Amino acid sequence: MNHDWTRRDFLATAGAAAATGALAAGAKAADPQTGKIRIVGIACSLREGKSTVAAVKACLDAAKAVDADAIETELIDLATMSIPAEPAAGIPLKPGHADDFPTLVPKLADAAVRGIIVGTPVYFSNMSSLCKAFLERCMTFRKDDFRLSNKVAGVLAIGGARDGGQELAIRSVQIALNSQNMIVVGEAKPSCHAGAAVWNMGDDFLADEQNQKTINCQGQRVAEVALLLAGKRPL
Repeated sequence: MNHDWTRRDFLATAGAAAATGALAAGAKAADPQTGKIRIVGIACSLREGKSTVAAVKACLDAAKAVDADAIETELIDLATMSIPAEPAAGIPLKPGHADDFPTLVPKLADAAVRGIIVGTPVYFSNMSSLCKAFLERCMTFRKDDFRLSNKVAGVLAIGGARDGGQELAIRSVQIALNSQNMIVVGEAKPSCHAGAAVWNMGDDFLADEQNQKTINCQGQRVAEVALLLAGKRPL
C-alpha cells in the first residue's frame, strides 16, 4: 500500500471529511414546518430602533435575498430587553431585577437557526456595553456542550466615522463568537473583509454606496455558508 502522502493531501482529505460530516448534520437543521433555515440578527445598541437596528435589518434582508425560498430571518432588538451581565459572573440579581436573556436561549439554540448576525454600535473602538453583556451571558451555551457549535456567525459594527474603530469592534465580537465554536465569516466576494464596517453619517446612512456594499456582502456570506452547511447548496 502506498502511504506517500504529502501534508497537503492529508489536509485536503481531512477537510473534505469534516465538511461532509457538517453537511450531513446540517441537512436536518431546518424548521420542520417551513423547511427553511433561519438567520437571526441581534442588534446590540442601547438605543431602541435606531441605526444599529436598521443596519442589522438591511443585513438580514441581504441574507434572505440569497434564497428567499430557503431562508427566513428574525430581528432581535436587545434595547427592548433586559440583559444584565451579573449572572455570567455567578452574581445573583437583586430582587425585582428583570432578566430576559433566558428567553433567548431556546430561540438561538434552535436547530433551525443556522446563522446569527451580531450588530453593535462602536464605543471607543469596541462593542457596546449591551453587546458585551449579551456575549458574556452566552457562556450558557458554551457550558451546555457548546450549543451554538457550527452555527454561522457574522458581525456588523456601526460607528460615527468612516474609520471609527469598526474593524476593532468587529474583531472583538468575532473572538467571543469563536469561543462558542461557531463558524465565523466575514464578507462575501468581492469585498471579503472581516465584517460589515458601517459609517453612520446621518439618517440616510443606508443610502451610502460603501455602507450598502459592506452590509450586503456580510449578509450574503452568512447566508451562503449557512445554506451550504444545511445541505441546501452544493459544496
